[in-house]
Amino acid sequence: MAAPTESLAPDRAGAPAGSPFDDLPRPHLELDPNTAHVADFYSYAELLTGAERDLLRRVRAYLASDVAPVVDEAWANDAFPTQLIDGFAGLDLAGLPYGLSAWSDEPARRVLMGFVHAEVARVDASTNSFLGVHSGLAMGSIDACGTPEQRERWLPPMARMETIGAFGLTEPHGGSDVAGGMETTARRDGDEWILDGHKRWIGNGTFADVLVIWARDVSDGADGKAVRGFVVDRETPGVSTAKIEGKTALRITQNADITLDGVRVGGDRLLSGGKGTFADAGAVLRRTRGNASWACTGVQMASYELALTYAKEREQFGRPIAGFQMIQDALVQMLGNTTASIGMAARNAQLIDDGGGSDAHSALAKQFCADRMRETVALGRQVVGGNGIIVGNGIARYFADAEALYSYEGTREMNTLIVGKAVTGHSAFVH
Repeated sequence: MAAPTESLAPDRAGAPAGSPFDDLPRPHLELDPNTAHVADFYSYAELLTGAERDLLRRVRAYLASDVAPVVDEAWANDAFPTQLIDGFAGLDLAGLPYGLSAWSDEPARRVLMGFVHAEVARVDASTNSFLGVHSGLAMGSIDACGTPEQRERWLPPMARMETIGAFGLTEPHGGSDVAGGMETTARRDGDEWILDGHKRWIGNGTFADVLVIWARDVSDGADGKAVRGFVVDRETPGVSTAKIEGKTALRITQNADITLDGVRVGGDRLLSGGKGTFADAGAVLRRTRGNASWACTGVQMASYELALTYAKEREQFGRPIAGFQMIQDALVQMLGNTTASIGMAARNAQLIDDGGGSDAHSALAKQFCADRMRETVALGRQVVGGNGIIVGNGIARYFADAEALYSYEGTREMNTLIVGKAVTGHSAFVH
């Protein structure tokens, strides 16, 4: 991926030299790895150890040097800058949750991984989605549901990002209700399995090396309720992928429709270390839902910082708009939303680290942070005004991407019902 073209630069495409556009402020994120984020108003990053903060500074330095310069062009072109994979591999992040990194042979704390995801999402939500799908969902499936032999076979090369993973659960007719209505099937045939069906919205699906596919067991004698996970090479005969075109959010994320037509895999591809029910996929989602709250938080941090920078530099009526009461009201609301989201995401991560986190804790964190994110990006776009709809000015990309984050890893409605059941003891789910 080439450097961003002039047509996407924040100084307005085609503006002649000396035009009035040259005087407009250009919102930018503070990317100095040694400078604290102004959006972390309560200094939550101090929850990290010195070594963890050093790692986070290294992540920030890479994001500043390699990711930030290319994401606006990549977003506009609906393309994933694949050169970033080598950079993320050099950071050694993918294996952190599993003790498979040079940083430590012990799994990293959820608090640390949360700040990492917020940091990446702060620069680009799509890039964070790539990392989350690979390290969280795909590797997490193998770690949670695979045998020791399967973990040894796939996790080390995935940790090194020599092998990239995707996670195939959602279907064309099954999103929130995929647990009860999964249409993709797996049928045992001797020592092999035959997979048939369709998956949709599969992140990394166009270029991943391996796909973790979840399917309903319809083998002879099966009751049709068993759900099993399989590690399938994307190049396996019968597997076809098609990029989903025309997205208005997370455009850098390469989502795919996946068709499985008589795909034959060996028994060694069955993730047989789990229960063989949908609870296996649920356990993986339970791990990653908290990460989604951090992604929503990172987007808020960026939106607040961009709006604050713009407000200090943009002048109207003879002075910076930061001096107007209504602008300050918007900025303080954005900061409050962001601060509350960091606090909830961090406490949820601490509970998980301490062994006390529940589905309801992660569901509330995702629901709350996503709600606050939606409000925060709208306020940021409002502060930046008409200039906020130009991709190169930053805020427009976060405003659009927030809509996808609002829905994935559990919609607001589904997470509300999870928490509602936990606090009332009554299930309001429709069966």
